[in-house]
Amino acid sequence: MRKASITRTTAETDITVEIDLDGTGTYDNRTGVGFFDHMLDQLSRHALIDMTVRATGDLHIDDHHTVEDCGIALGQALAKALGDKRGIRRYGSCTLAMDDTQIATALDLSARPYFIWNADMPTGKIGTFDTELVREFFQALSTHGGITLHIDKVHGFNSHHIAEATFKSVARALRMAVEPDPRMGDTLPSTKGAL
Repeated sequence: MRKASITRTTAETDITVEIDLDGTGTYDNRTGVGFFDHMLDQLSRHALIDMTVRATGDLHIDDHHTVEDCGIALGQALAKALGDKRGIRRYGSCTLAMDDTQIATALDLSARPYFIWNADMPTGKIGTFDTELVREFFQALSTHGGITLHIDKVHGFNSHHIAEATFKSVARALRMAVEPDPRMGDTLPSTKGAL
């Protein structure tokens, strides 16, 4: 069963994440940050990973701690659900178009976190949401999920579209990487003997 549950409590946030890598993209995400919930819904639906996120945070300060800590908890849940990673494809990529925007994502579930971000946004806000938090979320996901993650904006001028296309592109790449590879069987996708 490739499922995991993570609870993370700090002085700033209290977060619970439950995922099922072999789901259908069913989601129930409630973080108190409306736009971010919408993005997590996209991540779940397009990765076909069932996801439930509950977060309470210091939103009276801003959304930063809540968004970043959700990335930490989700990364930890992914690593836990993947276990020793036997039989998975390991690598994933997706170039995704959404209206004016095109985002290219490539990732490796290598247990060696490395993050490349080339997806600047033309505005500082999407509604009340700070656009810089998209980068913060994926940085935390990469670090705590042990993911080499490269995200590049090919083009785009609408910040909402750029953010949403990024979540969808990462989701599709993640879906590819976590899927069992029928040719791998129970083999580890590495010559190192461990990931």
